[in-house]
Amino acid sequence: MTATASSGRPGPFDVRDGRVELAPGTAPADSRFVNDDLLPVPVAGRRWTTYNFAALWVGMAHNIPSWMLASGLVALGMDWKQAVLTIALANVVVLVPMLLTGHAGPKYGIPFPVLARASFGLRGANLPALVRAGVACAWFGIQTWIGGQGVFVLLDKVFGGGWASASKVGGQPWTLWLCFVLFWALELAIIYRGMEALRRFENWAAPFVIVGALALLVWVAVKAGGLGPLLDQPSKLGWGADFWPVFFPALMGMIAFWATLSLNIPDFTRFGAGQRAQVWGQSLGLPTTMTLFALLSVLVTSGSQAVYGAPVWDPVALAAKTDNVFGLLFALVTVLVATLSVNIAANVVSPAYDLANLAPRLVNFRTGALITGVVGVLIMPWKLTATPELYIFTWLGLVGGLLGTVAGILIADYWLVRRTVLDLEGLYRADGPYWYRGGWNPAAVLAFAVGGVLAVGGSHSAPGTGPFPENGLIPFLKPLADYGWAVGLAAALLLHTVLMRRGAAARPSSRSS
Repeated sequence: MTATASSGRPGPFDVRDGRVELAPGTAPADSRFVNDDLLPVPVAGRRWTTYNFAALWVGMAHNIPSWMLASGLVALGMDWKQAVLTIALANVVVLVPMLLTGHAGPKYGIPFPVLARASFGLRGANLPALVRAGVACAWFGIQTWIGGQGVFVLLDKVFGGGWASASKVGGQPWTLWLCFVLFWALELAIIYRGMEALRRFENWAAPFVIVGALALLVWVAVKAGGLGPLLDQPSKLGWGADFWPVFFPALMGMIAFWATLSLNIPDFTRFGAGQRAQVWGQSLGLPTTMTLFALLSVLVTSGSQAVYGAPVWDPVALAAKTDNVFGLLFALVTVLVATLSVNIAANVVSPAYDLANLAPRLVNFRTGALITGVVGVLIMPWKLTATPELYIFTWLGLVGGLLGTVAGILIADYWLVRRTVLDLEGLYRADGPYWYRGGWNPAAVLAFAVGGVLAVGGSHSAPGTGPFPENGLIPFLKPLADYGWAVGLAAALLLHTVLMRRGAAARPSSRSS
């Protein structure tokens, strides 16, 4: 059935199951806003199943930083039950915006920056796209450095400790830099082959990493003769007045861990065979996997305390304690696969599309991926993981506040303002309904500014633990800082909805520039 776009031109046609694609011969040709990677995926190319989405999340969730999330919370005073509960609740919460923004992917076949054009305008979409791209570049660097460290530690053990004593460059052994560079190159080589190669990689990576994690649990349980005393350790915070001031900012930090994906999940769901595939795949893949992985990390660490007298939260450091060469090599491959699966999917795909949206005639998906790789190294992100306070409260809290603001605008515009109905062709035309004022929607920009200030304006750090003033950047907003993601999402969602419905934004212009 053929539909008519609001621009008056022949529009997209609706497929029976509700998925929409451009009619043959109607693809816009304006190189300012179009390239092959940004155009909608044809219905015939939307083939990802429930298993593909579940495998994607299993592959992304099973990585070293997510393994160590529980350790960060325990280091802040929680017991293992409180840590696992916090992580489980955070992932149930973040699943909601994940499914809401993911809906546009199977329906229209469009990536995140193109969806953002509906709310921010054809040019304004570069604002949330660059925010998301910058965060992804930082995460790419963090994951690559951690993966390179894992390879270095295990290879040092394989080669008898000689790698750690190698001459130093920039304060680190040159062998560590070599592992880092090789790991970086391997990631970009995989993503350079495109999204279909990523789908195939995630399909087998997910079960492999699960087997590796379970093997680590069995190994440490056998050595410990059962699980150790860590499970019996009481919380240093209790469940009273000392717990809640840590719980809420920690919860926001855990939400922020995947808040990035709650924005750009259309980059993946655009390949979905239907809404059922993305809804069930994500629901089965994200909260269950993260909760079980957190529990698994606690159990393994508990066993390590029984064996070595102190908890070993880093799975690489724990695996390196074995003298079995086969075990070391298996652990090495597991670390490689686990880190590759999350970093490529979560931190390269999005900025590749975002940078392509910035300059479609100059940057395609592959070029954007290469730029991401370079920027991720230049920002030197390893300093962000120096302490739990800096990592959870400063980095994740700040990122979560900004990304929650963008998510609020996307959800408000797609679900509350437009009721999931988009002019697909208009998303690529400067004379279409999403041009607003010179390509920018003032309502979305104002909602982003207000939501962002409310979410992160009160950011604060304890003396000596972070970059912010103790009383907050804007002192009267300090009470909101611990709830940054929720504050940003709610404020931006409400303000954008009100402005759009009351016509505060400029009416769409048919004039091209």
